[in-house]
Amino acid sequence: MARRERVNVKAILADPDLRRKLMVRTIQATQAREGIETTEAQAERAYYVVTESERTAFFTLERSQAEEVDEAGGRHGLFVRALSGELKQIRFDVRRRDFGAIESSPLAYRQLGVVAQVFREAVPLEAEWGIARQGKATADDTRWVRCFWETANAPTWIPFAKGGSFCRFYSDVYLRIDWKEEHRDALRASGNGLPSLRHYFRPGLTWPLRTQRGFNLRVMPQGCIFGHKGPTIFPTREQDAWFLLGLANSAPAEYLLKGLMAFGSWEVGVIKRLPVPQASARVREAVGAMAREIHDAKATWDECNEISTYFERPWLIRDRTQLTLGERLKQAAKHEAAEETRIRGLYDALNDEAYRVYGIPDDARAIVDRTLGERAPEVIWPQMERRTPEQKRMEHVWRLLSYVVKKVVEEDADGLVPFAPLSGETSLLDRVHQEMAVLFPEQHVNHVEVELANELKRRVKGYKPAGSIGEWLENVYFGYHVALYKKRPIFWHVASRQGNAPFAFGVLCHYHRFDANRMAKLRATYLRHAMETFRREAALADREGRADDRIEMQARLEETQALDGRLQAIQEGNHEGPEGGDRDYRILTPWKSADNRPTGWVPDIDDGVKVNIGPLQKAGVLRIAKVV
Repeated sequence: MARRERVNVKAILADPDLRRKLMVRTIQATQAREGIETTEAQAERAYYVVTESERTAFFTLERSQAEEVDEAGGRHGLFVRALSGELKQIRFDVRRRDFGAIESSPLAYRQLGVVAQVFREAVPLEAEWGIARQGKATADDTRWVRCFWETANAPTWIPFAKGGSFCRFYSDVYLRIDWKEEHRDALRASGNGLPSLRHYFRPGLTWPLRTQRGFNLRVMPQGCIFGHKGPTIFPTREQDAWFLLGLANSAPAEYLLKGLMAFGSWEVGVIKRLPVPQASARVREAVGAMAREIHDAKATWDECNEISTYFERPWLIRDRTQLTLGERLKQAAKHEAAEETRIRGLYDALNDEAYRVYGIPDDARAIVDRTLGERAPEVIWPQMERRTPEQKRMEHVWRLLSYVVKKVVEEDADGLVPFAPLSGETSLLDRVHQEMAVLFPEQHVNHVEVELANELKRRVKGYKPAGSIGEWLENVYFGYHVALYKKRPIFWHVASRQGNAPFAFGVLCHYHRFDANRMAKLRATYLRHAMETFRREAALADREGRADDRIEMQARLEETQALDGRLQAIQEGNHEGPEGGDRDYRILTPWKSADNRPTGWVPDIDDGVKVNIGPLQKAGVLRIAKVV
């Protein structure tokens, strides 16, 4: 008995032209039963009249201006060859009914043929899957918004999702907005009131209103207020959040959204109309699982980022191992590469699933991919995207040292850490040595410091070389801290000289504790001790006939005295000339009246770093001249 050949049902059903073929044959069979002979061409025409309606032909002008014009025998020849189908990507036939598939659509004719079916068959986001809302515009971020490290975790400063840089799936909400009850009316009067108030503090999915790199949706955790530039989607069903996150971040979704855009920004009205196809529970779970895995990988990596709200410890000491510094650097690079490869694979798989759930066939997918061009890749460390391996290696080293300094200053009793041993206080460098011994317990601290010094000496673009840890602390650290903390530093390097020249006196001050009492202690204890030391050393050198040493000590004394004078002007709030001028050393909070401003150094943490550091910057007592 002959074996019957198997029919590939999946292949037949996957044929994008199956509907037309079946309809044409049905038309012919129906007409035949009525005794009417119908050719295939006639049945084809009948099919298009009934199902597709009339088509409109478009001819692209861009190609008409290219070299094909000459090759085709002028525009007339190009037109004739396009009509015959000999030339591709010149003529585009679009069904007229497709122009009505998308309400108020600004889509170009080349896009309609690809996506009209999606808009006909899928429902808009806001019809069933969720709502999209715009939030608070402050009209004065200096007054109302802070980075979380500025506020010392005060509970009245609430996480504020305000857009930010490009990053799909995950982005830390590091901004805070003033939510004090006594300031609520003033906040309401500023900007656009308090829109979407009933949706505040709910978890959702937020995105930056404007970015040139494409649409990027990310998780907004519970407890946040969202902004005008950080609109938010609130899923109708909590279990659909991860599915929507994955689908909206996919390539086909971005293509659909770009077709709806009219003004070059990802407006709420555009996102509301994103078509979301009906998908099985299995598909929703698969897309959501991939989105969550990418999110979790990025969030876990961010736990090693010093300015993340989830920060724990730097990458080099995340795991308690006995590896040397060099081995840890290699391990960190290897882990980053592996994680990046993994999330890119997940994102590719997510895009494949998204194309399938949207029902976009391979030929249409090729058009979508070509139209979108090269899209931003998934990266595990977005702050270092496009950086070289050498730059990332140096960043790891600097982050390690920055963390050590952070621990030293935060653990100090008064938040004042001198660079030289003074008043019974251990120097900053010695404390860094002690901390390194704790972080690398299995290795001799001298070996670790030699490894660090060798790394710091490397010449890497964007990183200033230093001959030792001490040199890095004196001449590099504060500038790096200012940049890392987005020009809102909380560890202030007060020094008697600016730039890279050696200073006679230097101290790191913890901004959160640098109040009137700490300013008085800085002058009365640390600076006075330094001046007494220089004065004593100068006198001793003079008695022993060491003229060069006497001159040097005298210069240090005068340098320290000058610093003390400038700090005194800040402490007393001295001012000469116009308000806000170069010799006005008061804390000038713009939103406070003159009666409510302090007369001397009495900073209000709620006013933010930018306001409070102003007098020190103006007086020239910081190690670098321009901070904010």
